[in-house]
Amino acid sequence: MIPIQPQDSASGAQAAVQRDIQHYMRPGTLQLGSLPPLSLYVHLPWCIRKCPYCDFNSHEHGRDGPELPEDRYIDALVADLESALPLIWGRTVHSIFIGGGTPSLFAPQSIDRLLAAIRARLRMEADGEITMEANPGTFETDRFRAFRAAGVTRLSIGVQSFDDRLLQTVGRVHDGAQARAAVREAADSFETFNIDLMYALPGQTELDLARDLDVAMSFAPPHLSVYHLTIEPNTYFAKFPPAIPEDDLAYDMLDRITARTAAAGMQRYEISAYAREGHQCWHNRNYWQFGDYLGIGAGAHSKLSFAHRIVRQVRFRDPARYMDQALAGAPLAQDGEVRRADLPFEYMLNALRLREGFALQDFMERTGLPLSSIAKGLDAAQAKGLITRDLGRVVPTERGFDFLSDLQELFLAE
Repeated sequence: MIPIQPQDSASGAQAAVQRDIQHYMRPGTLQLGSLPPLSLYVHLPWCIRKCPYCDFNSHEHGRDGPELPEDRYIDALVADLESALPLIWGRTVHSIFIGGGTPSLFAPQSIDRLLAAIRARLRMEADGEITMEANPGTFETDRFRAFRAAGVTRLSIGVQSFDDRLLQTVGRVHDGAQARAAVREAADSFETFNIDLMYALPGQTELDLARDLDVAMSFAPPHLSVYHLTIEPNTYFAKFPPAIPEDDLAYDMLDRITARTAAAGMQRYEISAYAREGHQCWHNRNYWQFGDYLGIGAGAHSKLSFAHRIVRQVRFRDPARYMDQALAGAPLAQDGEVRRADLPFEYMLNALRLREGFALQDFMERTGLPLSSIAKGLDAAQAKGLITRDLGRVVPTERGFDFLSDLQELFLAE
């Protein structure tokens, strides 16, 4: 759930100045009475092959290419973390998410070294969630067990589909048999895991989707993430767009997903996430509840709160440049405050994704703003039937969930 990473600063522009803690603690316009929970995001940017729909900061590294610079990259991550420590002194980290790219390209020994270095430098919640993304194309027998032994507690598997034809259409490097084998081992190795599926794929029918859901549900997954294929700028599909299902068919597919997961005892707790009781993703919930996160790694984003301001940071995007900069103690490409006027939209962009909505008290505590700053937007949303509210809570309606972008836009700065 990390936002899409922008390109590095334009040619000739200077990297963000590495500031000391006094810069962030100076007086400002916000008044945050307490700081939200803190998570750590770690970005490992390499994939075997770039998917044609992917606009994340990922870089191809084929099986026949040179070895991954695992040791140097982990050294850079540790240096990056150390440079950020003054900004989070004394705060407990409740979750870690290792994303990509394809983190499972890294050897289990490298992940073990990374997590050991993190634990040596951060105060970790005793039972904190540690999630790692993995793809079936990097699956080997016992590899997932080795990640579990290294300290990963939750695996998120990028299956996308179990159908060979559809996998080929969207450029995945694995086939259906590999996907099944990977999920089976994840189920054997982890108490909780996630399956990623996509729908509205080129040439996909409702029957195709039903088959994918049947296979996924046969593993009794604790958590399922389901994403509509979208054509994003600066991707192969943007240059050569495939024919994808019409909106009406896509809505029918989503209805089928929601019904099928409900029948299996899963709750749709977020716009794209379904989970059994006790298996919601804590890390992603922290994003959606406007919690804080420190992001380390190439192109990673951070959102950090202080007494009088909320700051967003971006690391250098290119892996080689990132390693050079991080090892020199200067990993930041961008560093700036979130404008007071933009905070209502930034909060709603996250919180309204949750089925349960948000508490009005949480809005005030996490933005440092009064309720008057969102009164106009709430009135408009209620008049349009997009939310329900009482004195303490705002909850998106079914219509609000179906037209989430329209709901969120009501809180844009004028």
